[in-house]
Amino acid sequence: MKTVLECLERGASYLRERGVEGSRRNMEWLLAQQLSCSRIELYSNFDRPMTEQELAPLRGLLKRRGEGEPLQHILGTVEFAGREFLCDKRALIPRPETEEMVELTLQLELNDQLEVLDVGTGSGVLGITLGLSLGERCANTVLTDISSAALALAKENADRHALPVNCIETDLLEGVVGSYHLIVANLPYIPEGEKETLSQEVAHDPATALFGGHDGLEILRRFIPTIRGHLQPCGWVALEIGSSQGPEVVALAQSAGLDPVLLKYDLSGNPRFIFAQAP
Repeated sequence: MKTVLECLERGASYLRERGVEGSRRNMEWLLAQQLSCSRIELYSNFDRPMTEQELAPLRGLLKRRGEGEPLQHILGTVEFAGREFLCDKRALIPRPETEEMVELTLQLELNDQLEVLDVGTGSGVLGITLGLSLGERCANTVLTDISSAALALAKENADRHALPVNCIETDLLEGVVGSYHLIVANLPYIPEGEKETLSQEVAHDPATALFGGHDGLEILRRFIPTIRGHLQPCGWVALEIGSSQGPEVVALAQSAGLDPVLLKYDLSGNPRFIFAQAP
């Protein structure tokens, strides 16, 4: 009968042979999921025998991960900015860069009683995290998405964290009324021609959440000119963009009458975020 440690080592080896990055960490998560414990608790139970009833479903999880299904989809959750959110194929898996965007957004000079709008919200992690982090300073959080499935996931995540939100199924800002002190968006920005270069994991995300036309900027070109009409005076917009798109997105924001327009870098040194203010 295999012990927890033997199962961990063999599973990690299986994933490593199939090119899964962080194979041991992945196996720790899968094993902890199956045993309903934390990853830390695994280390105090290395000698514990695994029953066949525990091993059988674990083999299925391991096979799915080895075939490239994202760990977050298998677990059904993802950690984002210190909180756990539901995660599945209905929406984009949150990336670490978006956590950085949250941190930078919270450093802006923002007033109290903020109206916050998250456009193209996906799983809702960006708008919900900002709403929770702002606390009593946030008067209202609105989440929009063109996908009803993604919007349903966002609502489940908002309910999970007891944050009241207003969800609107729409294309960008169509049908959105009123103006906001803070608009955030992580819209699709990958060029269509890069489809074949994506990892197996990224390919499991919805195509509508990834691709922004031939050069990745088609959606941003539609979105940015409409922003100012929905921003309060001195309100801010925060955007995540592709690492080569900074100059054009800055020019789009300036043409839309936003000033100042700031291009910020992620922790890897890539120009990744645009922060722009209404007059």
